[in-house]
Amino acid sequence: MKRTPLALAVTLAALPLSLIPGSASATPESTPGSTPGSTLGSTLGSASGEPSPEPGVRVGGDTYERSSALARLLGERSAGSYLDARSGELITTVTDAADAERVREAGGTAKVVERTGAELRAATAALEKHAKIPGTSWGVDPRRNQVVVEADTTVSAADFARIERVADGLGGAVRVVRVPGEFRKEVAGGDAVHGGGLRCSAAFNVSSGSARYFLTAGHCTDSAAQWSASSGGPVIGERTGSNFPGDDFGIVRYTDGSAPAGHVNLYNGGFQDITSAADAVVGQAVRKSGSTTKVTSGSVTQTNVTVNYGDGNSAYGMVRTNVCSSSGDSGGAHFAGTTALGIHSGSGGTCDNGVGSAVFQPVKEALSTYGVRVY
Repeated sequence: MKRTPLALAVTLAALPLSLIPGSASATPESTPGSTPGSTLGSTLGSASGEPSPEPGVRVGGDTYERSSALARLLGERSAGSYLDARSGELITTVTDAADAERVREAGGTAKVVERTGAELRAATAALEKHAKIPGTSWGVDPRRNQVVVEADTTVSAADFARIERVADGLGGAVRVVRVPGEFRKEVAGGDAVHGGGLRCSAAFNVSSGSARYFLTAGHCTDSAAQWSASSGGPVIGERTGSNFPGDDFGIVRYTDGSAPAGHVNLYNGGFQDITSAADAVVGQAVRKSGSTTKVTSGSVTQTNVTVNYGDGNSAYGMVRTNVCSSSGDSGGAHFAGTTALGIHSGSGGTCDNGVGSAVFQPVKEALSTYGVRVY
């Protein structure tokens, strides 16, 4: 079989669809920019001033497994786990001695905090009901044992005051911060893919039996059914699924007979093999491969993130990082070593000094939904 020129096929390039409050539609195709790439943001804090292990803790497969096992064991009694910035140890939050003992018996380290996961979920439900404003996002930071709300520059003073009033009524469970720039859907990834006059990115090559596909952002696949490796070039794949809003992932089946490798473009002449997938852990190191900002790095800062777009669409269950990204990166790959973590959706930062606020869709949900695997 011939191989497609999509070097990684994990990461095609995305369209400059801005995750900006107000527009959930794609923008016309544009030429990728020359924003600096590798390792930007790896030693700097997030745009919102949240604490973040820098450059993030490197983890192995056993850490993902322990984090998932402890989450299943405790359910919503825990507000989540995170990696200690200095020791690299996985810390699991609990609210009583009994659960602390359960964590220790499971070989983990417990930290007693004020609020359970159920209480933080109730806080996010209150925000959803009373403070769902375009230009905002919120997610759980287990290190603070709080839900952190970020409001971008499009949020008016009156709306910001409204969010603060809602937060004030939630007993300290919510922290509200201003962030620079605007939340934008950023379409692009590792290697570029084109469809319907748009430029997007594919995240990871996946398979089911002998069939080969690539995953990308759902707001990309919503915009076009056929995709090419170059603008106006021959069709390489057909959309077979699209999930947006709510989620932000889609899938395209290769129809040109190609079977591209399952690796990510590192933009230095090399590629990163991808052999597994996992759910990200707060505090861990992460890299993003995208056609605009190339390879950038940072750490995971929040989970269970809600992003409210200006067109009325929202995405739920996302992951926030302090990774730098820009227009054209949507659909790209977020990964750690050989582990696939997510599909780039957009950002809310300005990338000042290489610091961003990139948001990604957890990849395991997409794999499960479509019945495919990374390879």
